[in-house]
Amino acid sequence: MWPDLIQKAKDGGLDVIQTYVFWNGHEPSPGQYYFEGRYDLVRFIKLVQQAGLYVHLRIGPYVCAEWNFGGFPVWLKYVPGIAFRTDNEPFKAAMEKFTAKIVDMMKSENLFEPQGGPIIMSQIENEYGPIEWEIHAPGRAYAKWAAKMAVGLGTGVPWIMCKQENAPDPIIDTCNGFYCEGFKPHKDYNPKMWTEAWTGWYTRFGGPAPNRPVEDLAFSVARFIQNNGSFVNYYMYHGGTNFGRTAAGRFVATSYDYDAPIDEYGLLREPKWGHLRDLHKAIKLCEPALVSTYPTVSWPGNNLEVHVFKSKSACAAFLANYDTESSATVTFQNKQYDLPPWSVSILPDCKTAVFNTARVRE
Repeated sequence: MWPDLIQKAKDGGLDVIQTYVFWNGHEPSPGQYYFEGRYDLVRFIKLVQQAGLYVHLRIGPYVCAEWNFGGFPVWLKYVPGIAFRTDNEPFKAAMEKFTAKIVDMMKSENLFEPQGGPIIMSQIENEYGPIEWEIHAPGRAYAKWAAKMAVGLGTGVPWIMCKQENAPDPIIDTCNGFYCEGFKPHKDYNPKMWTEAWTGWYTRFGGPAPNRPVEDLAFSVARFIQNNGSFVNYYMYHGGTNFGRTAAGRFVATSYDYDAPIDEYGLLREPKWGHLRDLHKAIKLCEPALVSTYPTVSWPGNNLEVHVFKSKSACAAFLANYDTESSATVTFQNKQYDLPPWSVSILPDCKTAVFNTARVRE
């Protein structure tokens, strides 16, 4: 299914495929590695490259992901003296060995961007900030070690830590959530990135199938971009299925559909997929202005906000109405624009509204 799913993602306007690396799938017993079939990581990344897309490789190797044991192999639990995800020598030794194994495999196949490959970014750990805050000094020491270890592997691409407000330099901290427009990386010189824009939520046995309207998802992405956002990844764009005993957590179902733009079976979920495709087209039309300047922001009325990116050669505008119930009319450059409630209109030339997040084409 991989080539078809990747092509559907590309057709939907994506540039990058983001994937976790599942330690328990790749090292089912100590030192015995498995990269066959559905676990053929190199083949997957080469298929992404063949499609003309980039890769963000989230090595972890703790990945959470509602995945059995958070992606840790069960044998890890029985290593003498081990304590997970803290300043613990047995754990750090095992984690470094596996991370280096993956990086060396990618290097040997020339898959990092400086080698001509598609991998433009990697992630170490996963949403560790709350754990660090809870355990204090051992957590800070572990995060600092993990950052240094990852950078020391010499991939030539940036490393990120998601939900890690004090990520040690040169690691870039990123946001996960339903809304991330107010997020700021803790260093001003780092790009503002959103590693998980949640398209829905996972399904629990006995619970409803979660749904997130595409109007709200598109609205959150447009707000992020107008607030200097540079990278948005959908979690999930294709959720799929956790086969066998891979699903984990309290009553988490094997379906990982996530109300994603590509559904559990690999089919396009409309209007979600199509509306996001149109959003991506509109944003890319704004690219010359977005990458050349910071926006000027004005507030023409209550719950109204206008962001204008204007350089010598380009101009793009985002007109936002934050009222959840009432439509609004905004006058911008002597022209009126009607904005539905809770919506953003995108004007790639500062004149024509080519897309509004709340107007879904049937």
